[in-house]
Amino acid sequence: MDIGVVSVRYARALLKSAQAEKSEDKVYGEMQTLVKHYIQVPELRMTIDNPMLEKNTKEKLLSTACGNKITPLTDRFIKLVLQENRETMVQFMAAAYVTLYRKQKNITRGKLVTAAAVDAKTEAKMRQMVESRTNGSVEFQTEVNPDIIGGFILEYDTYRMDASVQSKLRSILTLLGK
Repeated sequence: MDIGVVSVRYARALLKSAQAEKSEDKVYGEMQTLVKHYIQVPELRMTIDNPMLEKNTKEKLLSTACGNKITPLTDRFIKLVLQENRETMVQFMAAAYVTLYRKQKNITRGKLVTAAAVDAKTEAKMRQMVESRTNGSVEFQTEVNPDIIGGFILEYDTYRMDASVQSKLRSILTLLGK
């Protein structure tokens, strides 16, 4: 069976259950944490995929990877995934949950890259601008990259605004043929 189809089915069921229990926001945080841990710790996937490892050990690992104190729903979800021998797909299930949650809550991911750290007021202005254009809320990630020299790069959805000094210099060099 297709990993994507199975993952989305489990994610939809989890979201529906979370909404019924009014815990979708908490579960969203736990699924984000799980996805983050799968990315940051590649050994986690190899360990969870290991057929020699006992289910209760996998359960403890996954619970820990979801965060400190997980919701009872997430705990039941992990047990179900392990019971059905779908642990190799749990990373994709968590990612699908995050995607479904964002779509349902109209949350856009945005990224602001600047040459130097910006204050909270400037970040709030950028967030407000994106929220007004998307008619939803924005999860903003800020990054400092001194290579852009000055200005900023703003990305959200498929939109990219590059107002960096580095890109302006590149366009000038291109015009000069160098």
